[in-house]
Amino acid sequence: MSENGAVNRSSSPYPHPKPPGLPSLQGVIFASVLGSVLVLAAAILFALLPGALSEAADFRAARPCSEVAVPEKGDCLAEWPATVVSTETGRSNKAVINWVTLDGGAAEPPFRVRMRGDGPVWEKLSPGDRVAVLSWRDVVWAVEAGELRQDTTARPGRESTVQLAIGLTLLVVGTVFLRGAGWLHRRRATRATDTPTAQVVVVMAATLLASGIAAGAATVTDTVWLVLLVAAAGCATVWAATALLLRGLARRRTA
Repeated sequence: MSENGAVNRSSSPYPHPKPPGLPSLQGVIFASVLGSVLVLAAAILFALLPGALSEAADFRAARPCSEVAVPEKGDCLAEWPATVVSTETGRSNKAVINWVTLDGGAAEPPFRVRMRGDGPVWEKLSPGDRVAVLSWRDVVWAVEAGELRQDTTARPGRESTVQLAIGLTLLVVGTVFLRGAGWLHRRRATRATDTPTAQVVVVMAATLLASGIAAGAATVTDTVWLVLLVAAAGCATVWAATALLLRGLARRRTA
């Protein structure tokens, strides 16, 4: 009876239950796919970046139209008067949007521009005020009221900054997901089930910190090589400190 019972148990058609805490195959696949998608999105943003950077460089190199003998294609910085018709505040995805409708006179029909933030110009504008409109390549990039100036959201250079910051953030987070997928795969292969919560929290915090350093570098300077240098140095420092911290936690756990 005991021998037959042993044979029946060993030949049971039911699969062996997965040990509790063992990473699932779905988790490995999810981390791999998500990491690949994020890295691919970052690569697409980086591929489109040269155009935005070129436009930003052209804008910084542009001279006022008063200093150009023969203005061509609107490449100079134009300035012309306008009258405030109305101001309007709206919301988009919980963000406050400030609009100003301006009338440029007979040569320019009324148009609306979106101001960047709650700046000093926006705070004092009211219908009937006379302002100076600053444009480049038919794009209004700032509005002046007396000695005060405030940029619009169409100012050249902002797009490249946002694009670079998002690309670096996606690259950092995507790389972490791909690295995590490899780590989960190895744990499945070795059937390791002990995953301390502190280890996951440390990696998540390090990812947020590294992403913040990369994105912050993109917003501080327009020099791409300096942004990449600061981002690489920051990420290397963060991950080195993370590795040392995880080793310390592992030694304390096994002590």
